[in-house]
Amino acid sequence: MVPFRTVQASLADVVGASYVGAVCEARAALSGEDVQALRRRTHQPLDWYPPAWHERLLTQLPRVGQQICAGTTDTAVGATTQACAAAEHRSAAPLTGYGFYRVGEDGRLFLTTKSEHYHAPLGHAFPGYALLETARSLGLPQATHNNTRGHVTRLLEETLVRAAEVDGLDRVLNLETGSLAVEAGVKMMLARFIAPESGGPKPLYKDRCPVFLVMGNDDGGLSANYHGTTVLTQMMRGMWPELLMMMEIEGQIKVIPIRPDSKEDLDAAFARHEAGGIYKIAGFLHEIVMMNYGARRLSREFLQYAYDLCARYDVPTLVDEIQTGLWAPGLFLFREYGLRPSMVALGKGFPGGEYPASRLICSAEMDTLPQFGALVTNGQEEIASLAYLITLRWAQENTEVIREIGDLYESRMREVAAKYPAIIAGISGQRHLLGLEFHDIATARACTEALNRAGLDVSAHTYKTECPPVALTKLPLTACPVVVEFVVQRLTDTLDRLGPSKN
Repeated sequence: MVPFRTVQASLADVVGASYVGAVCEARAALSGEDVQALRRRTHQPLDWYPPAWHERLLTQLPRVGQQICAGTTDTAVGATTQACAAAEHRSAAPLTGYGFYRVGEDGRLFLTTKSEHYHAPLGHAFPGYALLETARSLGLPQATHNNTRGHVTRLLEETLVRAAEVDGLDRVLNLETGSLAVEAGVKMMLARFIAPESGGPKPLYKDRCPVFLVMGNDDGGLSANYHGTTVLTQMMRGMWPELLMMMEIEGQIKVIPIRPDSKEDLDAAFARHEAGGIYKIAGFLHEIVMMNYGARRLSREFLQYAYDLCARYDVPTLVDEIQTGLWAPGLFLFREYGLRPSMVALGKGFPGGEYPASRLICSAEMDTLPQFGALVTNGQEEIASLAYLITLRWAQENTEVIREIGDLYESRMREVAAKYPAIIAGISGQRHLLGLEFHDIATARACTEALNRAGLDVSAHTYKTECPPVALTKLPLTACPVVVEFVVQRLTDTLDRLGPSKN
C-alpha cells in the first residue's frame, strides 16, 4: 500500500509569496509588529501530516470504545427544538477531537467512522490547518462581502475551475452551506423560465412550466433524493406535498421522480415534457452516491444516458457532489463517470469541518442571476477559503493512496457481506462511502447500537420505510489499511454475536 505523501508547505506556498508580503506590510503598518518577523512566520514550512502524528493515532485504536477519561455530566441542557432533542446523543457529544477520534462527554473514545457526519475528511486538528491560525494571526479577515472578495477566495475560485476540468465550467458562486449551493443552481434553472427580478431580460422559456427531474425511490416516490433544506429542494424530496400539488395545479412548477437507473423513466419524462406543449424540463438534479437513500450508487451507464438526453433537449444538469466531492480520487466523482455537468455543488468536506463554506461551479450560460439572486454575506470568508485550499492540496497529493484505501475498504466490506448473507443483504456505495444493507430494520438497529457501544460512530438509515435498512459509514481520508482492518474486525465481532456466518 502506498503511504500518505508528505506535504510540507508554508502559507506563502499556498497563497503566494507576493500576496503574503503585502499582508505582512499592511499588518505591520497597522499594528506596529516587526514586518520581518511576520514574513518569517508566513514562509515557515509546515509538515501537514507528519508520520509520527499518524503513528500516534494508530496506538490509540485498542482503546476505541473504552472510557479513557472521567468525562462530565456537568454540561448545558440546551434549548433546541423538540425534533432535535429527540435525536440527541449527548454522551457522544465532543469533549475533544484528535485525528480520526472524538472523546465524548461520557469519556469514551470514538472512531469517527462517519467522518463526523461527512464533513471532517481529514479528521480533527489536522496539522496542516495550523496555517489557518498563521493567517488569522496576520489579521486575514473572515468578514468580507461579495464585492470585496479577497485574494484567497479568488484564488480558490480559479483552483476549483481548474480541478473540475470541464470546458465551460468557469464561474464559481461562493455560499455558506450545501443547501444554498444547490438552491442557487435551482434558481439558475428557474431563471430560464421566470425573471428573477423586474426589468431584466426576457427568460428563454417564458410562459412554459418548468419541470424538474430528480432521483426518486424504487417505487417512484420522491423521498430518495436530498439536496438540502430550502423549501424548493425539500419539495423535490416529498416535503410540503400540498404546496407542491398547488403549484403543479396552477402550472407553476412540476417535479418528476426518476427511479434509480431507470432509463424507461427518463424516456417517459422527456417524451411527455419535451413535446412542445406547456411543459419544458428545467433541469436534472442528482447525486452519484445517494447517501440519504441507503448509499445507493447510480450506474455510469444510466447517468451518461441521462446526460445525453439533457444535451439533446437543452436541459441543464446539476451534479450534487456535497457527499462525494473530495472523497473521490481526483476530487470529483463526476469526472470518473465521464460526465459534463452544467453545475457542480460542493460543500461539507472541502473546508474540512473548519468552517461552513459551499460553492457552486457553473457555466457562463447558467450565470443568469443578479447580484442578490443567491447572495449570502458570509460566503466569501478568506480563512474558510484557505481551509478549502489546504484540504484540496492534501487530497490531490494523495490521490492514489486515497483510491487504494477506498478500494481496499470496499473489497473487505464485500467479503464481510458474503460471509454473513443471513444478516447482510449487500453493500452499497463506493470506496470510503459505504452502506451495510440489512434484511430487516431490527437487525440493522441492533448492529448499529452494538457498533456504537464498540466505539464506531455508525448510523442506521431506518427512517424511510421505502428504503432498505442500511448502516452508513464514511471513513476519513486519513484512514490507512490498519484502520480499515480495525473497522472490519469490530464489525465481524459484532456480526458473530448477531448470527452465524456462512462458514
